Amino acid sequence: MFYDHHFIGMHWIWWLIMIAIILLVVFDIIPYRPRTEPKEDALDILKKRFARGEIEREEFEERKQILKQNK
Repeated sequence: MFYDHHFIGMHWIWWLIMIAIILLVVFDIIPYRPRTEPKEDALDILKKRFARGEIEREEFEERKQILKQNK
């Protein structure tokens, strides 16, 4: 009955292998949840600016105090 269409022969194994490969490729490319980087808060940005030398110590301390007051 189904022998002419290769449903019972070995050809169904190849279909399963192909479907498995397709599923692996699709789910490897499409993430389950969006990948987001943790957000930096203002104090982290301020510390980085101080470390790079963009602001002086006095300005760093002043802005740090302002940030602590606003919390």
